Amino acid sequence: MPFTQDIAATYRGPGKVVRRLVNAGQREDRALAILMGACAILFIARWPALARQAHLEGLELNMLLGGTLMATLFLAPLLFYALAFVAHLIARAVGGKGPSFNARIALFWSLLASSPLILLNGLVAGYIGAGIQLTIVGLIWFCVFMWFWIAGMLSVYRGGAA
Repeated sequence: MPFTQDIAATYRGPGKVVRRLVNAGQREDRALAILMGACAILFIARWPALARQAHLEGLELNMLLGGTLMATLFLAPLLFYALAFVAHLIARAVGGKGPSFNARIALFWSLLASSPLILLNGLVAGYIGAGIQLTIVGLIWFCVFMWFWIAGMLSVYRGGAA
């Protein structure tokens, strides 16, 4: 199933989609592709806010974009791998069964599946700026992301996925 259809299906049942991705086979290249796609969207979502910041503060936009590129495409994946490993350890400590690949897919897919809200958050940050609107959109994104991640973790650690 194409990722766009999987993203839409995640909003209806995140656990089923994550379980299907895990049951498709333990392929680290797929997990890394999902993570890098999510990180690329995180980078793109920052563009409007960076353009706003550069305009308002008189900064060089390319400098801001370069720093954000370094952070989102090179450093963030390492942090997400570490976070997925910690989530795996927690899942195993509370009785979950399965390899650490399950935790990686659950986290990485949750990031990618919540990308429409990440992009909306970026637009609000760029066009409206800091304020209650940005806080509300950010809170909605965070709640949806956590829903996807927790449902995915429960599905693959409790649901008996390989």
